[in-house]
Amino acid sequence: MGDPKKQRKKYETPRFPWRIDILEAELQLLGKYGLRNKRELWRHKTKMSKFRSIARSILSMPEKEGEVLRTQLLGRLFRLGILPETAALDDVLDLSIDDILGRRLQFLVFQKQLAGSIHQARQLITHGHIAINERKVTSPSYLVLRNENAHISYAPNSPISNPDHPLHHTPDIPAESEPSSDSREESTPK
Repeated sequence: MGDPKKQRKKYETPRFPWRIDILEAELQLLGKYGLRNKRELWRHKTKMSKFRSIARSILSMPEKEGEVLRTQLLGRLFRLGILPETAALDDVLDLSIDDILGRRLQFLVFQKQLAGSIHQARQLITHGHIAINERKVTSPSYLVLRNENAHISYAPNSPISNPDHPLHHTPDIPAESEPSSDSREESTPK
């Protein structure tokens, strides 16, 4: 059989992990995008730094040598939906972590309102209720391509795809009028 390939880390940790500003910024990103742990965040940060380092190396090359690599890098970032088609190589250097985290399947499911919260979106994906082009995807960190964006829906064999499922119906809560100050005083025990 042979030995399986050795698993390696796919992320780099922060250089100064205990700085309070870094910790607060990471916690805000974890909450906003519903990440499970900081390793997920670091993996995407490493991916962004690799894109930036490729762009820097292309900028340092002569024009003719870097043309093929430039079109490949910009084409890949366009297909991922991170950059527009008319983007230049300088735009790659201006990318932030929000650009790549916003292309995760978990965030797009929540944005399309297929789930009530970002955490429920993660649960629906891992339990196999979300599909792209009718193909079930169970990885919340899947980077959705630009052309797949419109095809995110519930899996066809999922019970949630039924329009009568309770997830589709939000209860109608009647708007209550503001109680007057007299009624508040009467309701408090003496």
